[in-house]
Amino acid sequence: MAGIWPGETRCVVMLGFDVDGPSAMIRRNPQVEHMPSARSMGEFGPTVALPRILALLAERAIHASFYIPGWVAERWPGAVEQIHAAGHEIAHHGYLHEPPATLEGDEEANVLDRGSEILERLTGERPLGYRSPSWELSPRSLRLLADRGFVYDSSLMGDDAPYMVDAGDGRRLVEIPVHWSLDDAPYYPFNPATGRTEVMASPAQVFDTWFSAFEEIYMRGRAYTLTLHPWISGRAGRLSMLERLIDQMRRFEHVEFARAIDVARAFAAQA
Repeated sequence: MAGIWPGETRCVVMLGFDVDGPSAMIRRNPQVEHMPSARSMGEFGPTVALPRILALLAERAIHASFYIPGWVAERWPGAVEQIHAAGHEIAHHGYLHEPPATLEGDEEANVLDRGSEILERLTGERPLGYRSPSWELSPRSLRLLADRGFVYDSSLMGDDAPYMVDAGDGRRLVEIPVHWSLDDAPYYPFNPATGRTEVMASPAQVFDTWFSAFEEIYMRGRAYTLTLHPWISGRAGRLSMLERLIDQMRRFEHVEFARAIDVARAFAAQA
């Protein structure tokens, strides 16, 4: 046993794809609904980038987790069905990418139920994993997830390996922690429609950051959770960098790639 994992496993890599399409842009700036150029940048994700990502994962026999807003699932149901048919996890990511911390009254519960109903209708399975849009949970979020039978949340940053969080009334959920340093959005942010005009990093810079993090996480025997957005990382140069990153990580002994739901279930059983 190395680090926290049983057997010879040294590090578990969880690739998570937030299939936002243009939903997050529209949530931040409703005018994007009427801005064809800005909207098309998001639409590139489920229409062009996603098939390329699925092909990359299939070539390397990797199963990943896909976090999909209900609004996106309604507009690209074939993409959801394709992801599910390939054996990847379909997880909850709001409806119109609403951060729970911005919702009031029954809005958060309604968003959870609406998103789950849409995903279940398309896949035949209710989602058991959840990632809050913009990683902004409310004080109610974990309790609402436990009420609905979710197994895990992936929105907090309190560790670099799975841990248990209190969901109220003696209940606990598995937390699959994340961090902004292992998310593509901070590195490639240019989008005038939402006020993001910072200079974009090069794929080489991002590779260096992500791979150096992997090396230390591997050394410590922890979990490597990478958050990617098809409309961002599916672009030319960035996707090939992700391919190179995956291949480099697979050179290390006893590295496993897994869906977040499978890691969460195993961790819950041990806990």
